Amino acid sequence: MKPRVAVHKFSSCDGCQLAFLNLGETLLKVAGLVDLVHFAEAGPVAPEENVDIAFVEGSVSTPHDLDRIQRIRANSRHLVTIGACATAGGVQALRGLADAKEWVTGIYASPEHIASLDASTPIAQHVKVDLELWGCPVNGRQVLGALRALLSGLMPAGEEDKVCMECKRRLAVCVMVAQGAPCMGPVTRTGCGALCPAYGRDCYGCYGPAENANTVAVSRRLKGLGLMPREISLRFLSINNGAPAFREAGLAANELDDE
Repeated sequence: MKPRVAVHKFSSCDGCQLAFLNLGETLLKVAGLVDLVHFAEAGPVAPEENVDIAFVEGSVSTPHDLDRIQRIRANSRHLVTIGACATAGGVQALRGLADAKEWVTGIYASPEHIASLDASTPIAQHVKVDLELWGCPVNGRQVLGALRALLSGLMPAGEEDKVCMECKRRLAVCVMVAQGAPCMGPVTRTGCGALCPAYGRDCYGCYGPAENANTVAVSRRLKGLGLMPREISLRFLSINNGAPAFREAGLAANELDDE
C-alpha cells in the first residue's frame, strides 16, 4: 500500500501549492510513489481522510480554521507547514498589529457577516507541527526533499544558514556593500538560493529569520544607509512579521530615532 499524502489550504495565496504543481512531470512520478488522497488544486478532494503526511499551506484566520486544523492534525501521522503564512502567519498577520474589528467595520457594509479572527496565526500555534518549510513561496526542491526524507523514515534537517552564506557559495557580489542596498540577507535564512542578490537586488526576507539573526546590528546598518525608522520597521514587518525575531525588530525600529 502506497503512503497517503494530503495538501491542505488555509488563508493564503496558493503560491506554495504551486511548488507542487510546477514540478510538472516530476509530480507525475511522485503520484506514482504515493497516493495523493487530498489536493483540491490538483483534483482529489477528501479532506477528512487519514494520511501519512499532510502538507498545510496558509494561516489560521477564521473560527472554521481552528476546528479544521485540529481535525487535520488528528488524521495525520506527519504534519508539515509550507510557506510564510503557515509558519509565521503571513502578510495577513499584520492585522494583529491593529484593531482588526475596526478594519472590518470600516471596509464592509455588513461586518456582521465577516467571520474572521482578530489575528492571523501560524499553524504551530494551534497544533503540533513536525516540520516547517519556510519561504514565500517555498520551492519544489524543498517539498521534494521533505517528502523523500519522510518517506524514508527520516526527519530532514532545517535550513538555517543566512542568505549571505548562499551569496558566498554562488560568488554573488554583496549588494549591501557594492550598491548600498538595504539587504535583509544577514538576518534571513537561505532556501531560495540567494535568488534576489544573485540578480543584483536586495533580499527582502521572504524565507524568515535565520538562526541567531542579529536584527539590532542590521537595523543600525539600514539606518546608516539612510532608511527612516518606519522604512526599517517595514523591512521586518512584512511577509514574516509573525516570526518573533522579525516582529520584535520591527516594533523596536522606531527607537532608532533616539540613538
